[in-house]
Amino acid sequence: MSARFGRLPWLWLSLLVFVIDQASKFYFDNALTLYQQIVVIPDYFSWTLAYNTGAAFSFLAGASGWQRWLFALIAIVVSAVLVVWLKRLKPDETWLAMALALVLGGALGNLLDRVIFGHVVDFILVHWQHRWYFPAFNIADSAITLGAILLALDMFKSNKSGETTP
Repeated sequence: MSARFGRLPWLWLSLLVFVIDQASKFYFDNALTLYQQIVVIPDYFSWTLAYNTGAAFSFLAGASGWQRWLFALIAIVVSAVLVVWLKRLKPDETWLAMALALVLGGALGNLLDRVIFGHVVDFILVHWQHRWYFPAFNIADSAITLGAILLALDMFKSNKSGETTP
């Protein structure tokens, strides 16, 4: 692919994340009732259905509804920035392209939920012997988190702008 398109071919990963995210949300939204829990690994991991009208960790979930459109707008702007960034990447910036594609796929998956349903569908629940619970999340959230980790790791790679890390 020519340099004209930068690393846009990595959009296949964004599409894959988006499709898997939407398919899994569709499945769990239809297979479970709200807050129903199916234990997969006792004391550690369950499937559950939860709706999040807020952002990460249910931030602003209790607001009156305006947050739906704020988070949708943020997702649209971030997605546009990520596509432009992907287009401008150099051929050797594979890890960065992968990170951006993961974040983009996750952002678009949660954006669709927000716009269509008014909430994000979550279904993965990690807990510790019923004493500690991590907030429910989904494939999109996982992709965004993995992409953010790859972005952070990419910052520490050597040979960025001709510099080496000590």
